[in-house]
Amino acid sequence: MKTSDSDNGALVLRDPRLRLLPIADIKPRGWLKNQLRIQADGLSGHLDEFWPSVQDSKWFGGSLPDTERAPYWLDGVIPLAWQLDDEALKEKVTRRVESILERQHDDGWIGPRGETESNLDRSRANDAWTSFLAAKMLAQYHDVTGEQRVLDALMSFLKCIAEMLEANALFGWGYSRWGEGLVSIYYAHERTGEAWLLDLAKSLQAQGNDWHQTFAEEDITVPTPRRGRWKWHKHVVNLAMTLKFYPLWSRISGRDEDRDFIYTMIETLDRYHGQVTGVFSGDECVSGKNPVQGTELCAVADYIFSLGEAMTVLADPDLGDRLERIAYNAWPATFAPDMWSHQYDQQANQVLVSDNKEHMWSTNGPASNLYGLEPNFGCCTANMHMGWPKFVSHLWMRTGDDGLAAVAYAPSEASFTSAGVPVTVTLDTDYPFRDTLTFTVTAESPVSFPLMLRIPAWAKDATLTVDGEGADAPAPGTFHRVEREWRGETVVTLVLPMQPASQRRYNGSIALERGPLVYSLKIGEEWRQINKDVPGREAPHADYEVHPTTDWNYGLVVDEEDLASSITFEERPMGDCPFSPEGAPIEATVSGRQIPGYDVASGWAGELPYKGASTSWEKVCSDAPLTELTLIPYGCTNLRITEFPLL
Repeated sequence: MKTSDSDNGALVLRDPRLRLLPIADIKPRGWLKNQLRIQADGLSGHLDEFWPSVQDSKWFGGSLPDTERAPYWLDGVIPLAWQLDDEALKEKVTRRVESILERQHDDGWIGPRGETESNLDRSRANDAWTSFLAAKMLAQYHDVTGEQRVLDALMSFLKCIAEMLEANALFGWGYSRWGEGLVSIYYAHERTGEAWLLDLAKSLQAQGNDWHQTFAEEDITVPTPRRGRWKWHKHVVNLAMTLKFYPLWSRISGRDEDRDFIYTMIETLDRYHGQVTGVFSGDECVSGKNPVQGTELCAVADYIFSLGEAMTVLADPDLGDRLERIAYNAWPATFAPDMWSHQYDQQANQVLVSDNKEHMWSTNGPASNLYGLEPNFGCCTANMHMGWPKFVSHLWMRTGDDGLAAVAYAPSEASFTSAGVPVTVTLDTDYPFRDTLTFTVTAESPVSFPLMLRIPAWAKDATLTVDGEGADAPAPGTFHRVEREWRGETVVTLVLPMQPASQRRYNGSIALERGPLVYSLKIGEEWRQINKDVPGREAPHADYEVHPTTDWNYGLVVDEEDLASSITFEERPMGDCPFSPEGAPIEATVSGRQIPGYDVASGWAGELPYKGASTSWEKVCSDAPLTELTLIPYGCTNLRITEFPLL
C-alpha cells in the first residue's frame, strides 16, 4: 500500500484542507455561552469533588483504577474552562493536570500501570486506548497553556507508547480505537517535525482493526440480537470514533479510499441503524432503526468530535450539516436541562424513563435511560463533558489561503491573524432557532482574505449582504466565498430560510424537521427521584425516572406535499436555558388523532403502527377527534415522540 509520495520513502503528513484554531481563540457567545455555563455549573465543573471514579482516581494519586475516567473528564473540561475563560475552573484543571505530570515515570509513561516494569509485561497489562485518550487530553492542555514542558511530557509519553507497541501489538479497546491516537500524534508532529511520530501512526494503523474489511462484511448491517452477543466491531462508540480515523489516516496514506471511507460508514450506518437525529442506534451495539432502541451518550459525543476532525481533511459542507443536526438534537436531549444528570441511552420515541426490568435493550441494563449520575455504566459520566466544548472548538477553521471558514453556526467569536493583521469575527445569532446570522469582521488594518460561509443543503433561497448592500444568493450545499479587503468593521448578514420538511422512517412513520432541528411531541412530565439511599445520589446529582402526564399516542394528520399548510411555527423568547421543555424558543402546531391500543409495552412506546399491519387501527383512528398537538425541538425534550404514525 502506498503511504508516501516522498522520494526517500519517508512518511509524510499532508496538509489538511482546514486547520483548527487554538482552543482559546474561539469563544462562545449568546445562548451558547449560557449553555457552557450551565455545563460548568453542573456535573462537568464538580464531578471531581464527589464522584469516586475521578475524585479518588489513581491518575491523581488516589486508589481507584478506573483508568479512562479521569482523562475522559479532563478531555472535556480543559476546553470548557478556557472557552469560558473561567478562572476558577482553569485553576482546578491546572491543579489536576499538574498532579498527573508530577507523576510521569522516568521512561515517559503517564498514568496508572501495572506493577511489572518490563515493556512486554506492561504492554500486555495496559490497553493502549487509555494512553491515546490521555495523550489527546495532554495535547489540549498544551494548546491552552503553550508551555514547552507540557509538549516535552507529551513527546516522552508518545515515545513510551511507541516502545510499548514494539513489544506487543494492540489489543482490546486499543485495537478497535487505534485511530484515536492519530489526534495527539499529528498535534505533536506539526509542532516538532519528529519523523518517528509518523512511524508510530503507521504502527497503529497496521496493528489496529481493519475497518474497511469490517464494512465489507454483512454482519455490520445486522441489528445486535437482544440479550447479548456483544461485539467489538459493532460497538456504537467504537464506530462513532472510527468515523474520523481514515480521513485522518489519509493524510499519511494519500489514498482516496481512506479519505472517503467516512461516507461508506455513514451511508451504511444510516441505512441499517440510522436515527432521525443524524446518529445511529446502539444501546451498546448497533440495534437497527426502531426509534425506541436507543443510542449511547458516548457515541453521540464522539460522533460530534469525529465529524469536526473529518472536516479538517474533507471540508465538506454536508458533514457540517450533520454536525449541526447531531449537536442541536441528539446531544442536548441526552441530559437533564441543568446538566446535573444524564442518560446512558436516549430514544427518539421516549415516552417513559424508568428503571425498567422488562427492558428490550440489546446489550444494556434496565437503568439505561434513567437521568442520573451513572446510569448503567460510568463511561458516559466521564465522557459527557466533551460534547459542547469540542463542538465549539470546531465551529471555525483556518483555510489554506490565510482565510477563515465557518464550519458550523452558533453564537461565537473567532480571533486569528491574516497576513500578520489581527482579525476578530463575531457571530451574533439565535440560530438554530432563528434564521438570521450577523457576522462582524473587525480588522486592525486593511487586509484581504476569504471568509468561507457554509450554506446548508436545506437552505434554499439563502441571501447574503455586506454592510447592507448587495444581495448574493449563495448556493445550498456549498461554502460561499466572501473575498474582499476588510477594513475596520464590516457586517455580513446571512439569512438561511427554514422551511418544514419531513422524512419517512421506521414502519412508514413520519418525522418533521425545519432547518437543522427535528421536532418532537411535547409531553407533560413528572420527575421522580429514585435511589435516594445510594451514596452519591443526593440532589442535584441524583437519579430520576420521568413519567408522562399527558397523552402521547398520536398519529399525525399532515399533507406531505404541502407541509407549510399543515404546520404553524411560533417563535418564543430566547431564555437562559433554551434546551428545555419550558424554554424552547420555538413551537410547532400540527393536527393529529389519538391511536387506541398504541400503548406502553415492556416499559417503552409500543411498536409503531404501520399500514398493512392491521385493517382496524386506521378505521378506529379516523373516528377519533382531530387534536391540536404542540411540537418542540427534539433537543428541548426529555420525553418525546419523534417518529409518528401518519394518518
